[in-house]
Amino acid sequence: MTAAQADLAGARSEFNRPLTIDTPRVEDGAAIWRIARDSEVLDLNSSYSYLLWCRDFAATSVVARDGGGEPIAFVTGYVRPERPEALVVWQVAVDASHRGRGLAGTLLDELTVRAAKELGITAVETTVTPDNTASDRLFTAYAARHGAPLEREVLFDGGMFPDGVHQPEVLYRIGPLAPLAP
Repeated sequence: MTAAQADLAGARSEFNRPLTIDTPRVEDGAAIWRIARDSEVLDLNSSYSYLLWCRDFAATSVVARDGGGEPIAFVTGYVRPERPEALVVWQVAVDASHRGRGLAGTLLDELTVRAAKELGITAVETTVTPDNTASDRLFTAYAARHGAPLEREVLFDGGMFPDGVHQPEVLYRIGPLAPLAP
């Protein structure tokens, strides 16, 4: 049993109902959009983009489902064309009623194990705004858990965004990752 599977088993008993980690389906797009919207920290994309994400990037994304099969958390990602060994994590969100139990970390671990096995990824990239302490903790803990170096640098300065109020997006590069066990 991997650490992620042990965490999921613990999460299942803590939630007192079965949870499953699965590949997202197009039908999950609306629920994933709602979870992102309700997170109050993510940049919300159009509902259409979440439908497309579930269709076109399902292989590099995961969803956690409650006992009734409804999405309660997700991680979306893609393999960067210019750097095919890197999984770019686009968004991570957990429904408010399921936060604080390590589900985001479990999903991230499951996704990277799968992506390493199926796609050969050896690194993770993401961006985090300076005020997003939850994401900073998630990715810092992920790097520590996997014994991987973590580098940070500003990828997009806040002034690059047309709204004039967006914070800088700081690129987190994690890797190389040790071989990830299934």
